[in-house]
Amino acid sequence: MLSRFQLSLILCLFTGTLSANTDLPQPDIQRAQKIHQLLQQYHYHPAELNHSAYQSIKQQIELLDASTPDPAEFAKAFNTLWQDGPFSHVRLAKRQQSVEEIAAYLDTMNVGEQGATLTWQGRIAVLTVTTMMGLDTIEQINSAYQQLTNAKALVIDLRLNEGGAFAVRPLVAHLLNHPLTAGAFASRLWFNAHHRRPISSDWQALPPWHGWSIRSFWQDVQAQPLTKIEFSPEAPYYAGPVYLLVSGKTASAAELAATALATLPNVTLVGENTAGEMLSQTLFDLNDDSQLFLPIADYFSSNFGRIEGRGIEPDIKINADQAMQHALTLAAQH
Repeated sequence: MLSRFQLSLILCLFTGTLSANTDLPQPDIQRAQKIHQLLQQYHYHPAELNHSAYQSIKQQIELLDASTPDPAEFAKAFNTLWQDGPFSHVRLAKRQQSVEEIAAYLDTMNVGEQGATLTWQGRIAVLTVTTMMGLDTIEQINSAYQQLTNAKALVIDLRLNEGGAFAVRPLVAHLLNHPLTAGAFASRLWFNAHHRRPISSDWQALPPWHGWSIRSFWQDVQAQPLTKIEFSPEAPYYAGPVYLLVSGKTASAAELAATALATLPNVTLVGENTAGEMLSQTLFDLNDDSQLFLPIADYFSSNFGRIEGRGIEPDIKINADQAMQHALTLAAQH
């Protein structure tokens, strides 16, 4: 796979060749045009597509489309290019099932034993959660909390968690003794009607969303301006000290969990700034070969505001590789 630097260099050279030679045929930008049309139609804030950062990558995608007819190679190069895109949650994937079938699968899938694991360092419990996907991840998290009766401290490791779906719910709920309004997702309906970002007072009086499935979320979040996310307590309740480990790879739904837990007085965030990739995405058929994931809602935390492009700064900033030992040292003092 080309590095981001190599791909940028090739695209710059190709751009120069096109501008210098007017005899070259006009590029076929059918896929690039369709991608742009889908973003214009479904992106949470269409005004962002007018910014220079998006216009630049749009031109690069058009050149990529003209030079890369093979769908697999185009998708690989496109995804590499979008690693430096102006917003997150844009990706091309091979079309293998319908959108409806994928949504149903994601709501019922299992990811295996690696979703969430509980280990012990003496009386310090270490809950490592590598994904927010999977019904079994939800079960593993619930089971872990059942075993914390005698834990004097809890370390939750989200350093390699790049998000997913709703395993975030039990991870947060067992640390609550009262409902917690975490924030809200804002769709294009909000941005079409307002010339500002939402703030907490905009969603406080709204009823919380209770769908807790990917299929219903994809539908509901686009059907209303704001979708309020609220966590309700679940038993057993763990009230001891919690150290939450985060890194530059902690993203999306894992960042939602981090912002919610950061409001609790017994939770300390340890590690590096999170990824700042906190949007909600869904997917659309691009053609018979490919499907496009694109963002349909922006997330705003009640305590941190917008997370996309910013990330979350931990309470204790330390290299992610050293975060576990540092948290264990702090936990041992309780």
